[in-house]
Amino acid sequence: MHAQETTFSELIQGEKQFQVPLYQRTYSWQRDELQQLWDDVLELVEEHLEGRTPAAHFLGSVVLAPGRISAGGIQRWLVVDGQQRLTTLMLAFAALRDHHRERGAERKAERIHDLVLVNKYRSGDDHYRLLPTQADRDAFTACVESSPRAGGPGNVGAAYRFFLGALTEGEENDGEAWTDAVETVLSGLLSIVEITAAEGDNVYRIFESINNTGVGLSQSDLLRNYLFMCLPTRGEAVYRSLWLPMQERLGPANLELLVWLDLVVAGNSRAKQSEIYRDQKKRLEPVSSDEAALEAEIASLARRAERLMRILEPEREPDPELREVLERLSRWGGQTHYPLALHLLDRVDDGQATPHQAAQALVYAESYMVRRLFTGYSTTGSNRVFMEMPKEIEKDDDPAEAVRRFLSKSQTGARVWPDDDAVREAIRTRPFYKAGRSNQRFQVLRRLEESYGASEPVDFAKARLTVEHVLPQSPAQQWLDLLAEETEDGQSPEELHAGLVHTLGNLTLSADNAKLSNHPFRRKQEILDFSALRMNQEIAGRERWGKAEILDRAADLADRAVRLWPGPVAGTVPVDDEWSGWKELRAALLAMPAGTWTTYGDVAALIGTHAVPVGQHLASRANVHGAYRVLTADGRVSAGLSDGQESGDVRTRLEAEGVPFDEAGRARRSHRLTTADLAALLGKDIAEDVEPSPQADDEQQSAAGRFEKQLRDNQTKETVDGVLNVLRFWERQGGHLAYGRASETSCFPTARFGSAPGSRALWPLALYPISGTVEVVFQYLKRRPPFDDEPLRRELMTRLNEIQGIYLAEAKLDLRPSFPLEVFAEHSEEICGVLEWFAHTAALAEARRMVGGNPDTL
Repeated sequence: MHAQETTFSELIQGEKQFQVPLYQRTYSWQRDELQQLWDDVLELVEEHLEGRTPAAHFLGSVVLAPGRISAGGIQRWLVVDGQQRLTTLMLAFAALRDHHRERGAERKAERIHDLVLVNKYRSGDDHYRLLPTQADRDAFTACVESSPRAGGPGNVGAAYRFFLGALTEGEENDGEAWTDAVETVLSGLLSIVEITAAEGDNVYRIFESINNTGVGLSQSDLLRNYLFMCLPTRGEAVYRSLWLPMQERLGPANLELLVWLDLVVAGNSRAKQSEIYRDQKKRLEPVSSDEAALEAEIASLARRAERLMRILEPEREPDPELREVLERLSRWGGQTHYPLALHLLDRVDDGQATPHQAAQALVYAESYMVRRLFTGYSTTGSNRVFMEMPKEIEKDDDPAEAVRRFLSKSQTGARVWPDDDAVREAIRTRPFYKAGRSNQRFQVLRRLEESYGASEPVDFAKARLTVEHVLPQSPAQQWLDLLAEETEDGQSPEELHAGLVHTLGNLTLSADNAKLSNHPFRRKQEILDFSALRMNQEIAGRERWGKAEILDRAADLADRAVRLWPGPVAGTVPVDDEWSGWKELRAALLAMPAGTWTTYGDVAALIGTHAVPVGQHLASRANVHGAYRVLTADGRVSAGLSDGQESGDVRTRLEAEGVPFDEAGRARRSHRLTTADLAALLGKDIAEDVEPSPQADDEQQSAAGRFEKQLRDNQTKETVDGVLNVLRFWERQGGHLAYGRASETSCFPTARFGSAPGSRALWPLALYPISGTVEVVFQYLKRRPPFDDEPLRRELMTRLNEIQGIYLAEAKLDLRPSFPLEVFAEHSEEICGVLEWFAHTAALAEARRMVGGNPDTL
């Protein structure tokens, strides 16, 4: 075998083809892997634009074996390992080419197409530089050929759409030079080690050995080995007294985190967790021959380990004010604040700042994150902002004011800290229930409740509270009649409901979600009035609950929010004054798979406005990507189009993508993306009511009773009997039933593997007894083996679509398409067959895993 370092453009140059063998699994990279690669690309782009010469980023290795020469004379290379990287880069270039075309740079687009994506003068399979497995081939070639179905469902289409969206957003912020820098980085600044097998090597044996290796050394392992190699006389004592206690206190993952944070707090704001060893070794080399100096470095790291533990476990912090804000940030989740928090604890312990100053600095950091959550700004770039802070504020006397000034300057992109007016407007209009992660939404409501200063505050550690909609998500007609009294001209009660239901003014916390359900407000009043939460008692004191009441409560909560989370320095004005909702609209349209459509109302509810302004915005802006996919509420093409096309052209284009229309010119509703679908495509957190909750035996029985009661109260006897027959069959087969905790008690037929808490579980469906729907949870299965393998999800969809009355659109393979509960009941025998296949497939994969096989490659 021969190995050499190369770049992507060098690897693919010339007439050749990289073919992924059939024994390889399908393309599997999802948003997390794509975002990690993109973050690395953006860092190199930034350095390039600043005039520096960035060091190439090591992407990994690609193992190739010579294949047969095609009839057309093309040398084929079998991709033994590295197909995920190759496919991802090809899709990034396909998106870059199409981005060039959309902005009229046809020559740049042609260059990418001819030199990167295809063998220009070859036809058939030889035309493509990369030929994926059969399961991925159609989706991949659709992207390469820019066909109407490019960017469809599945991981290939999702990756193409990810890059198209990232490129569009980047150029909007930074201009054409930025896009050219992206191409430079993708072509020449991503380092790849090309390993070429020799003729006669057993390719499959090489593949097996690569994919069945033991656990490699971590970055902290490499650093430890280097340090103690440089301590020949003092190593044993230093290891026993400093390193080992630190290692045992933190554990492997947190030790890795510490040595990365140590670099960041020391001023390396560009430190990567994947390159900790390289950067630490470079930093320590000047003292590598001085054992006393190295011991001092390890001692300093050990002190920082103790401070990191106060961040990870805030109850260790002795100062009550500082402990309280560290606890709030811990409950918020994530590691964004860690560099700042560790820097502040360094200063407190060294006597350079008081605990009060550190606490106030962290309050500003918390406010920055909460206010961006309210107003819909992306979290992308926030990590970099906080990594830069230790270096920027190091010499300031008052760290709190330094943090506030730092976050207030350069108000653009990832640095926008919304002011009071922006927060008030967002709380009034934006769908807060779709913002951020579920724990973050909960923490905001918790803090608002605590702001009432109840004499007997709720013990949130013991109370089993969840987020509750006062105006229900699935309103009965009585609620819609109430809303009809407050609609504006041309607005339906359903559209008004969509614009109000997820806003902060309509949300509260409750342990009685199941009791509250979608009952009329009078019934909810009786339950909320007995709540220990002050915010619920306030809601119960209202005479009615409609638009006026929701907006009035939103105004009160906004007053509390701007006091709890202080804003930027007075007079700070964002450089980019475009409303963030319009950017979110464009991002949502870019994220839509080919073969789907949505409505003006769905988009409006996503971004926190009304359908009419959405239509006006799209009509006033030329060439908004995907604007033709936005239709009227009944699925018709709007008369006011944004891209100059005739209505017939739009319909033809949608039909070419796979959207069927009926004789009346209405798009099939099975292909429509709801507000929840759009939120999922944007990577927003999923609502609390769509996954089963761990429950004790008594809770399980209670939830089962609620589900059956809701089923009997809302469905026909035939549907009830059919549903219960299927669920009993599932239990006889050894399956379990899990339940949600939302007001509508959902049921999940679940296959469990092991009885211990946290053991693996899989479920294909979610049954909703009030709304009468069955969701197929592809969105969850795509992250859970073995159904993270796309062909298995497609087979599940195919088996369900063979049942009369079920039509799941292929374009929704990554989402949660649904069908009527009555169809589930009517065709119970066929449904049982699908569930049996699902359980068998999951059990087979689990058996392979338990005996040490690799279900991903078998």
